[in-house]
Amino acid sequence: MPYVKDVFEYLKRSSPSQTEFYQAAEEVLESLRPLMEKYPKYREHKIIERIVEPERQILFRVNWVDDNGEIQVNKGYRIEFNSALGPYKGGLRFHPSVNAGVIKFLGFEQIFKNALTGLQIGGGKGGSDFNPKGKSNNEIMRFCQAFMSELYRHIGANTDVPAGDIGVGGREIGYMFGMYKKLANRYEGVLTGKSLKWGGSLVRTEATGYGAVYFAKYMLEDRGETLEGKRCVVSGSGNVSIYTIEKLYHLGAIPVTCSDSNGMIYDEDGIDLELLKDLKEVRRERLTEYVKSRPNAKYTPVEEYPEGCNGVYSIPCYAAFPSATQNELNLNDAKTLLTNGCVCVSEGANMPSTLEAVHAFIDAKICYGPGKAANAGGVATSQLEMQQNASMSSWTFEEVDAKLAQIMKDIFVNASTTAAEFGEPTNLVLGANIAGFRKVADAMIEQGLV
Repeated sequence: MPYVKDVFEYLKRSSPSQTEFYQAAEEVLESLRPLMEKYPKYREHKIIERIVEPERQILFRVNWVDDNGEIQVNKGYRIEFNSALGPYKGGLRFHPSVNAGVIKFLGFEQIFKNALTGLQIGGGKGGSDFNPKGKSNNEIMRFCQAFMSELYRHIGANTDVPAGDIGVGGREIGYMFGMYKKLANRYEGVLTGKSLKWGGSLVRTEATGYGAVYFAKYMLEDRGETLEGKRCVVSGSGNVSIYTIEKLYHLGAIPVTCSDSNGMIYDEDGIDLELLKDLKEVRRERLTEYVKSRPNAKYTPVEEYPEGCNGVYSIPCYAAFPSATQNELNLNDAKTLLTNGCVCVSEGANMPSTLEAVHAFIDAKICYGPGKAANAGGVATSQLEMQQNASMSSWTFEEVDAKLAQIMKDIFVNASTTAAEFGEPTNLVLGANIAGFRKVADAMIEQGLV
């Protein structure tokens, strides 16, 4: 369809050298071809041209002082992409790989992910190329305060509500919230992922990982299958990975891997969840420490992975949960998973599979949950936190978990029925993209050219 192709070519000219953004946009735009053919109103209103351009892009300098008294300078970003459905909502990422293209890809994905939740939230994303690894608590506090000293001007409980992402957990959210409160002179739910002591929500920490497993559960149930007793591989060892592993255990599955940037653990008896939590959430150590307590487990450094592959996906499994970072799973990995009998992939990370890997999963007709659907549990629970903040109340763990499970089921049903409507019932990439896009696009049309 020349129209979609023309828009994509324009995007590459107007936003040069933003590879990750092109990848995210291409996946969505390709899926929209049948929608555009069936409903010409979206073309008439130039919805695609409008939706690929952020409503606002904020780029700022962050000056801070390290423990040696040296001045450090980083870049800060906030992309407020689309507010048709509600205030901008999306995490902040602190990682040296952060640049404008990465933030734009994350923000673009967030639009449709948030739409799929059925909740009133728009799409946005932000962050910095600051690297929290190896920094002291005081350095992280000073950076977060400097970052918020600019960001506070652009956010608010009914305007833009950031959350955490890679490199931004409860500690960082706390430091940023404290600075926001001081500068804005307001105590409001302007950030999510807050401590339970001052406005946070139960299940928010677990939500993305839990949600990815719930999504896999519903995909498999639709085909008369189950996770119980099945061996699963999980990548990463951060928040998403830990709670993916936890929920897999709840459902009777056997998660056997986790990983970090240096290597991976294969524990044939099942990952020791309490040990992993202690290493990553308490001691903040590398996975090399895991095998000291579990000598039967195997640690493989990245240098020893099969050439051109991620070692996690070389382990035979029934289901895979990519939960580390973008493009961690390539075509070789996808072929290995399929050859070894993997029947389900549910993405906990944002865009962890390359386009070639995605096409391989779609062609194989396995249960494949793309990130914008499968990992929407995190932002959904963030919105539940916003609801609790607005009403100045708090819900029990069981209440929030039940709401999360229902939201994930609704997302699966919406993506599945939309895929069937357009003649590809097993293609949840197409279903999720069209369902999310259609909701946002219809709102944009009804709100006029703004």
